Amino acid sequence: MESQRNVSEFILLGLSYDQNMQIFCFVLFLFCYAVLLAGNLLILVSIQCSPLLHQPMYYFLSHLSSMDICYTSTIAPKFIADLLVERKTISYGSCMLQVFIMHFFGMIEVLILTVMAFDRYTAICKPLHYLLIMNRTRCHLLVLAAWAGGAVHSFPQFLMVIRLPFCGPNEIDHYFCDIFPLLKVACTDTYITGVLMVVNSGLVTLVTFAVLFFSYIIILFSLRHHSAEGRRKALSTCGSHITVIALFFGPSIFAYLRPPTTFSEDKIFALFYTIIAPMFNPLIYTLRNTEMKQAMRKTWCQTSGLNIFLTKQRAS
Repeated sequence: MESQRNVSEFILLGLSYDQNMQIFCFVLFLFCYAVLLAGNLLILVSIQCSPLLHQPMYYFLSHLSSMDICYTSTIAPKFIADLLVERKTISYGSCMLQVFIMHFFGMIEVLILTVMAFDRYTAICKPLHYLLIMNRTRCHLLVLAAWAGGAVHSFPQFLMVIRLPFCGPNEIDHYFCDIFPLLKVACTDTYITGVLMVVNSGLVTLVTFAVLFFSYIIILFSLRHHSAEGRRKALSTCGSHITVIALFFGPSIFAYLRPPTTFSEDKIFALFYTIIAPMFNPLIYTLRNTEMKQAMRKTWCQTSGLNIFLTKQRAS
């Protein structure tokens, strides 16, 4: 593999060459990343410390929050730090690792969103059998299947990318290492590899989106037979899921379901599925979810009360 390349590092061109714009982006995306971490950690702790953990929907939501943190953390810290330096470099090994980890956690997140849609379908369309179908064992198996799906998706891509020869140039027109920008700088014919990447990433994303779309069509169609209160609650929950899916899948389909080439708009669309959508997930799931807000209020009120009690004990 060493004889196939003489590139030890890549130069990332980033979002913009303008210094003032880079400082603005640094402040903006540092804030976004802080909100993302705080929001998802808040959801994780609130669910873990409340009875909601035993409900399948919140069990899957806790895993989605974990994936949001892991997925974005493979990209955001370096991207934010690079906004303060003129020459943005990444080593060959770190670049390959970033490609693998990003697609691994990204596919797990896609599959968990699919599992959450299945959970909502079961709860709304088969309420009498819900607890039997979505028992704890099946919930664990579905999460395990999502992790296995992430590995099945990311390992073949990683093996194809790591076999590519890189002999210069080494400038990647992006703010992180991704498949299509790497294909552009490889010194070999990458047509077949590009087609395989489109099938693996683009078609998988499109098929998953189609499954999610039609599942929610069925769910919404079945709500005709529910009471007004039942429809309101179901629409509130499903509305949150649909918003998350639109924010994540729309830019992803544009990025990966097309001929293997790069466009200037890629970096803007990538911001949606790498930072913006994961940042809005906690807000979408908490602001429109009464149970989640009550659990968060109860958990943090108890924590505050305990802290006050311990402070008084130390003082006495």
